Amino acid sequence: MFNLDRWLDKYIEAVDAAFGARIVFIGLQGSYARGEAHEGSDIDVVLILNSLTLDDLTLYKNAIASLEERTKICGFVSGTEELKAWDKADLFQFCRDTKAIYGDLEFIAFLTGEADAKRALHTAACNIYHACVHNFVHEESAEVLKMLYKSAFFALQAKHYLETGAYIAKRKDLANKLQGEDFKILTCPAQFKTKISPAEFSAYSGLLLNWAAAVIKNYGGGSNAKTEN
Repeated sequence: MFNLDRWLDKYIEAVDAAFGARIVFIGLQGSYARGEAHEGSDIDVVLILNSLTLDDLTLYKNAIASLEERTKICGFVSGTEELKAWDKADLFQFCRDTKAIYGDLEFIAFLTGEADAKRALHTAACNIYHACVHNFVHEESAEVLKMLYKSAFFALQAKHYLETGAYIAKRKDLANKLQGEDFKILTCPAQFKTKISPAEFSAYSGLLLNWAAAVIKNYGGGSNAKTEN
């Protein structure tokens, strides 16, 4: 049985041998960070170095090559200065969704605020809207639609934060706080069967499209957009 703590010890040992004092931060993201992982889950590890070159990436690949579950390892590797200059809408959730294993993210956490959460939400809704339209017209894929619903989780995190000031990391905890259309969007993936009928595909597509459209209009830059306090 896979043991995350034991695996992280081996991971830290491997990257420490490769980079030593150059390591600024090691963290965990995704389902393992939220305590929602299952047997097939990826291991989303974050490694921040004092600087990063292509040679460093080669070192990193070699360092993790023999680790258990190598094919499931993914995540983010970066230099410190690049991260400080990163898109702040991305950093808003990056800081809040990353569980620290070594070091901390205080050097970037102060850079983000409400405006960045708003842009993160608006961008996510635009992407969902676009993909939903494309899927309905061209792909007609229930699996793609399910993935779009799952991706809405991150948009709902930002939306709830903007409405309440609270950032909730776990899906089940967020579901307990949501109502109405937001609750339907978050919990809808669990209702998908292996195959859904054309009528169900249309209904689910319409629900997601209408929700994304409302978010775009409410949190966009137009005259009807919600404003910050």
